[in-house]
Amino acid sequence: MTILEVKDVSFSYNKNEPEVIKDINFRVKKGDCIAIRGPNGSGKTTLAKVLTRILIPTRGCVLLEGKDILNLTLADVGKKIGYVMQNPERQLFLPTVEEDIGFGLRQMGFEGSKVEKKIDKLLDFFGLKDHRKKPPFILSRGEQQRLAIASVLSLEPEILLLDEPTTGLDPLRKRKVELLLTGLYHKGTTLIVISHDHNFLCNLFNKVVYINNGFAREEKL
Repeated sequence: MTILEVKDVSFSYNKNEPEVIKDINFRVKKGDCIAIRGPNGSGKTTLAKVLTRILIPTRGCVLLEGKDILNLTLADVGKKIGYVMQNPERQLFLPTVEEDIGFGLRQMGFEGSKVEKKIDKLLDFFGLKDHRKKPPFILSRGEQQRLAIASVLSLEPEILLLDEPTTGLDPLRKRKVELLLTGLYHKGTTLIVISHDHNFLCNLFNKVVYINNGFAREEKL
């Protein structure tokens, strides 16, 4: 079943400037593990922001479960697509680790014991129990990465979109993130991963979308 469809999507940051991405088309089916690849400056992060409605396409549309995301709120899209940015510290802004994980849940109206149970479960799953009262900014890069993933997964999105999740990680921490995402994939989470690392999750990807000079081609593995 197709849950996300990109149809003839183009985007320009200024109407007088060239388009950063041009006429991009691809589909994401439930259970897919898709790599988005391409050189620096090719438009990968721009595409990620268009998929999550942070940026509005100049032309074309993005359909989420058959609905144009322009007809959905950012919150609606966020419930379905969990987006982990290239620099995870930019989306961690509350005083403690546990507050960051619980923020999305409380914004959606959850409260009390339900939130606490969810926080406990995610802290345990992501190996962050010993850091629950710590401010996120003192965590290591790998810990911040895991916290950012935990925070977006608190809302149980169907799709997890990660932008360069291994940037700045040493081989051991990179392997931990890989094992973590592999586990999520096997539990049914659909993954879209922007990565320069061709070895990262290479055994899971069933499709590659390669972007260069703003254009995309789809490759099956």
